[in-house]
Amino acid sequence: MTEHALFILASESPRRPELLRRMRLTFDVRPARCDERLHQGETPEAYTRRMALEKAEAVGAGAPDTWVLAADTVVFSDGRILGKPGDRDEARLMLSALSGRVHEVVTSFCWYHGGRNIRYVRSIESRVEFKDLTEDEIERYVGSGEPMDKAGAYAVQGLGSFMVRAVHGSYTRPKLCKPG
Repeated sequence: MTEHALFILASESPRRPELLRRMRLTFDVRPARCDERLHQGETPEAYTRRMALEKAEAVGAGAPDTWVLAADTVVFSDGRILGKPGDRDEARLMLSALSGRVHEVVTSFCWYHGGRNIRYVRSIESRVEFKDLTEDEIERYVGSGEPMDKAGAYAVQGLGSFMVRAVHGSYTRPKLCKPG
Protein backbone atom coordinates (compact mmCIF):
# COMPACT_ATOMS: atom_id res chain seq x y z
CA MET A 1 0.00 0.00 0.00
CA THR A 2 1.16 3.54 -0.74
CA GLU A 3 2.74 5.32 2.23
CA HIS A 4 -0.12 7.75 3.00
CA ALA A 5 -3.12 5.81 1.67
CA LEU A 6 -5.97 5.55 4.14
CA PHE A 7 -7.60 2.50 2.52
CA ILE A 8 -7.84 0.36 -0.62
CA LEU A 9 -10.65 0.90 -3.10
CA ALA A 10 -11.62 -2.47 -4.60
CA SER A 11 -12.84 -1.23 -7.96
CA GLU A 12 -12.32 -1.22 -11.71
CA SER A 13 -14.63 1.77 -12.14
CA PRO A 14 -13.02 5.05 -13.20
CA ARG A 15 -15.91 6.98 -11.57
CA ARG A 16 -15.47 5.76 -7.99
CA PRO A 17 -11.84 6.89 -7.64
CA GLU A 18 -12.75 10.21 -9.24
CA LEU A 19 -15.48 10.81 -6.65
CA LEU A 20 -13.17 9.91 -3.76
CA ARG A 21 -10.38 12.13 -5.10
CA ARG A 22 -12.81 15.06 -5.18
CA MET A 23 -13.18 14.46 -1.44
CA ARG A 24 -9.37 14.71 -1.17
CA LEU A 25 -9.02 11.16 0.18
CA THR A 26 -5.84 9.17 -0.30
CA PHE A 27 -6.25 5.54 -1.27
CA ASP A 28 -4.90 2.77 -3.45
CA VAL A 29 -7.00 1.09 -6.15
CA ARG A 30 -7.03 -2.68 -6.59
CA PRO A 31 -9.61 -4.28 -8.86
CA ALA A 32 -11.48 -7.22 -7.38
CA ARG A 33 -11.99 -10.35 -9.44
CA CYS A 34 -15.26 -12.05 -8.47
CA ASP A 35 -17.90 -14.21 -10.10
CA GLU A 36 -20.62 -11.62 -10.72
CA ARG A 37 -23.40 -14.00 -11.72
CA LEU A 38 -26.80 -13.39 -10.19
CA HIS A 39 -28.07 -16.11 -7.86
CA GLN A 40 -31.55 -17.54 -8.39
CA GLY A 41 -34.19 -15.35 -6.70
CA GLU A 42 -31.71 -12.68 -5.59
CA THR A 43 -33.13 -9.16 -5.19
CA PRO A 44 -31.21 -6.13 -6.49
CA GLU A 45 -30.31 -5.14 -2.94
CA ALA A 46 -29.23 -8.66 -1.94
CA TYR A 47 -27.15 -9.01 -5.11
CA THR A 48 -25.31 -5.69 -4.76
CA ARG A 49 -24.71 -6.31 -1.03
CA ARG A 50 -23.25 -9.75 -1.77
CA MET A 51 -21.07 -8.40 -4.57
CA ALA A 52 -19.75 -5.48 -2.49
CA LEU A 53 -18.84 -7.87 0.35
CA GLU A 54 -17.23 -10.43 -1.97
CA LYS A 55 -15.16 -7.75 -3.71
CA ALA A 56 -14.01 -6.31 -0.37
CA GLU A 57 -13.10 -9.74 0.99
CA ALA A 58 -11.25 -10.72 -2.21
CA VAL A 59 -9.04 -7.63 -2.11
CA GLY A 60 -8.82 -7.64 1.69
CA ALA A 61 -7.42 -11.18 1.70
CA GLY A 62 -4.19 -9.73 0.35
CA ALA A 63 -4.10 -6.86 2.86
CA PRO A 64 -5.55 -8.14 6.16
CA ASP A 65 -4.46 -5.09 8.21
CA THR A 66 -5.91 -2.50 5.82
CA TRP A 67 -9.38 -1.06 5.37
CA VAL A 68 -11.00 -1.92 2.02
CA LEU A 69 -13.95 -0.15 0.39
CA ALA A 70 -15.94 -1.94 -2.33
CA ALA A 71 -19.23 -1.19 -4.07
CA ASP A 72 -21.58 -2.60 -6.69
CA THR A 73 -24.43 -0.99 -8.65
CA VAL A 74 -27.34 -2.38 -10.67
CA VAL A 75 -30.29 -0.95 -12.53
CA PHE A 76 -33.65 -2.62 -11.84
CA SER A 77 -36.59 -2.33 -14.24
CA ASP A 78 -39.67 -4.46 -14.92
CA GLY A 79 -38.57 -7.07 -12.40
CA ARG A 80 -35.19 -7.50 -14.11
CA ILE A 81 -31.72 -6.63 -12.92
CA LEU A 82 -29.74 -4.87 -15.63
CA GLY A 83 -26.02 -5.22 -15.13
CA LYS A 84 -23.34 -4.28 -17.63
CA PRO A 85 -24.28 -5.03 -21.25
CA GLY A 86 -22.40 -7.87 -22.90
CA ASP A 87 -22.27 -6.11 -26.28
CA ARG A 88 -23.62 -3.13 -28.21
CA ASP A 89 -26.85 -4.92 -29.14
CA GLU A 90 -27.59 -5.62 -25.48
CA ALA A 91 -26.79 -1.97 -24.64
CA ARG A 92 -29.31 -0.82 -27.30
CA LEU A 93 -31.96 -3.16 -25.89
CA MET A 94 -31.40 -1.93 -22.32
CA LEU A 95 -31.60 1.74 -23.30
CA SER A 96 -34.73 1.13 -25.39
CA ALA A 97 -36.36 -0.63 -22.43
CA LEU A 98 -35.51 2.30 -20.10
CA SER A 99 -36.64 4.99 -22.58
CA GLY A 100 -39.51 7.12 -21.23
CA ARG A 101 -39.73 5.14 -17.99
CA VAL A 102 -38.74 5.24 -14.33
CA HIS A 103 -36.33 2.62 -12.97
CA GLU A 104 -34.46 1.90 -9.75
CA VAL A 105 -30.71 2.14 -9.24
CA VAL A 106 -29.33 0.21 -6.27
CA THR A 107 -25.77 0.59 -5.02
CA SER A 108 -24.33 -1.27 -2.07
CA PHE A 109 -21.00 -0.59 -0.43
CA CYS A 110 -18.84 -2.47 2.05
CA TRP A 111 -16.15 -1.28 4.45
CA TYR A 112 -14.05 -4.30 5.34
CA HIS A 113 -11.11 -4.96 7.66
CA GLY A 114 -10.00 -8.60 7.72
CA GLY A 115 -7.65 -8.30 10.68
CA ARG A 116 -10.40 -6.82 12.85
CA ASN A 117 -13.14 -9.04 11.35
CA ILE A 118 -15.26 -5.98 10.43
CA ARG A 119 -17.79 -6.03 7.59
CA TYR A 120 -20.03 -2.98 7.30
CA VAL A 121 -22.43 -3.28 4.34
CA ARG A 122 -25.16 -0.78 3.42
CA SER A 123 -27.33 -0.04 0.39
CA ILE A 124 -28.67 3.08 -1.25
CA GLU A 125 -31.47 3.34 -3.78
CA SER A 126 -32.59 6.00 -6.25
CA ARG A 127 -35.36 6.27 -8.82
CA VAL A 128 -34.31 7.58 -12.22
CA GLU A 129 -36.69 8.82 -14.90
CA PHE A 130 -35.56 8.67 -18.53
CA LYS A 131 -36.86 10.91 -21.30
CA ASP A 132 -38.20 9.31 -24.47
CA LEU A 133 -35.15 8.38 -26.52
CA THR A 134 -34.98 8.29 -30.29
CA GLU A 135 -33.23 5.44 -32.10
CA ASP A 136 -30.63 7.95 -33.29
CA GLU A 137 -29.91 9.13 -29.72
CA ILE A 138 -29.51 5.53 -28.55
CA GLU A 139 -27.26 4.71 -31.51
CA ARG A 140 -25.04 7.75 -30.96
CA TYR A 141 -24.74 7.04 -27.26
CA VAL A 142 -23.92 3.36 -27.79
CA GLY A 143 -21.37 4.48 -30.41
CA SER A 144 -19.61 6.59 -27.77
CA GLY A 145 -18.60 3.38 -25.97
CA GLU A 146 -19.68 4.76 -22.58
CA PRO A 147 -22.50 2.23 -21.99
CA MET A 148 -20.29 -0.84 -22.21
CA ASP A 149 -19.07 -0.99 -18.61
CA LYS A 150 -22.10 0.58 -16.91
CA ALA A 151 -24.99 -1.06 -15.12
CA GLY A 152 -28.10 -0.47 -17.23
CA ALA A 153 -25.86 0.71 -20.10
CA TYR A 154 -25.60 4.35 -18.98
CA ALA A 155 -23.78 6.74 -16.66
CA VAL A 156 -25.79 9.58 -15.15
CA GLN A 157 -22.47 11.32 -14.33
CA GLY A 158 -21.23 11.05 -17.92
CA LEU A 159 -22.52 11.53 -21.45
CA GLY A 160 -25.64 9.57 -20.48
CA SER A 161 -26.92 12.49 -18.43
CA PHE A 162 -28.79 13.77 -21.52
CA MET A 163 -31.18 10.80 -21.20
CA VAL A 164 -32.19 11.53 -17.61
CA ARG A 165 -35.33 13.60 -17.08
CA ALA A 166 -35.22 13.39 -13.27
CA VAL A 167 -33.46 11.69 -10.39
CA HIS A 168 -35.77 11.12 -7.44
CA GLY A 169 -33.29 11.70 -4.67
CA SER A 170 -29.92 13.12 -5.60
CA TYR A 171 -27.58 10.72 -7.36
CA THR A 172 -24.86 11.85 -4.97
CA ARG A 173 -26.99 11.52 -1.82
CA PRO A 174 -29.73 8.94 -2.46
CA LYS A 175 -32.06 7.74 0.28
CA LEU A 176 -30.87 4.89 2.46
CA CYS A 177 -32.48 1.49 2.07
CA LYS A 178 -33.40 -0.41 5.20
CA PRO A 179 -30.26 -1.74 6.96
CA GLY A 180 -29.65 -5.40 7.52
